[in-house]
Amino acid sequence: MVIIMETGAAPEDISAVTDAITLEGLTPFENPGVERKVIAVLGVIDAQKIRLMDKFQNMPGVERVTLISDPYKLPSRQCHPKDSTFEVCGVPIGGPLLTIIAGPCSIESKEQALETAHAVKAAGATLLRGGAFKPRSSPYAFQGLGEEGLRILAECREATGLPIVTEVVDPHDVGIVCQYADVLQIGARNMQNYRLLQRVGQSRTPVLLKRGMGVRIREMLMAAEYIMVEGNHQVILCERGIITFEDSTRFTTDINAIPVLKHLSHLPVVLDPSHATGSARYVGPVAKAGIAAGADGLIMEVHPQPGEALSDGPQSLKPEAFAQLMGELRRVAAAVDRVCPPDQPAR
Repeated sequence: MVIIMETGAAPEDISAVTDAITLEGLTPFENPGVERKVIAVLGVIDAQKIRLMDKFQNMPGVERVTLISDPYKLPSRQCHPKDSTFEVCGVPIGGPLLTIIAGPCSIESKEQALETAHAVKAAGATLLRGGAFKPRSSPYAFQGLGEEGLRILAECREATGLPIVTEVVDPHDVGIVCQYADVLQIGARNMQNYRLLQRVGQSRTPVLLKRGMGVRIREMLMAAEYIMVEGNHQVILCERGIITFEDSTRFTTDINAIPVLKHLSHLPVVLDPSHATGSARYVGPVAKAGIAAGADGLIMEVHPQPGEALSDGPQSLKPEAFAQLMGELRRVAAAVDRVCPPDQPAR
């Protein structure tokens, strides 16, 4: 249920509505950043909905009360009609400027990380990605450097000014990762790890939520609800490919998901063409398609020596290929009234 207040509703009227919601054993959630105050009513209302609608509709300052049929509320445009935008260390997320997140799949060494960070910064990336904790399909595969990797990422941020995006895989690690990261990434394998979602929701650090490879869009939005209901509404949705019968690429890029998510949700949406395709050969074409479809940004893997990478080498772009792709993306972005970040001089 969503309560839309009248334009210019008095603070005491808004307070009276939130108090009434609480007295009903439900939770009020006031959406930030909208001209007309919108209050989401969280909880199970079921048989009470008619009574509650009548009650809230007749309160001073209320314009109308709307039922939301979908199980997710806080990510919904019914709850928050305008696109959400926010900043990460001064970098805008959402809006006309595209968010370009780039870097290695895994932090392997200080030298590898710094070389990549400087290269992607020069080409126009606005955030640096890199994995310190790696959930791998095989227990024998490289699992990441852990806190040492986080310290290296912090050095990369200091050297380049790029905010850090890194994955957290365990609820117990959220505190330490938050000491270093500017954006917490929830990987596809953990999209339905609800304890982890609740914990990052409590952290207040922005979250990049990747879609699970075998889940529907509505399940992804419910995962976002888990984060937002804890009070953290700085969530970025990420399409990264799903499992289908097709095996010519690692996953199938669901380009449909971008306009669908933009229609259903106010949250920023980015595309990961690296994981979606599993091949550097296809990253560029799919990245362009994502921007043309309305994505607010991209997250891509870049490595100075993909053949020697400890994880996901085949899908990683070399720095020079990434720089060339950025030039091509600028032309695509201009065609759809978006702005792709320009080259950035060395710091």
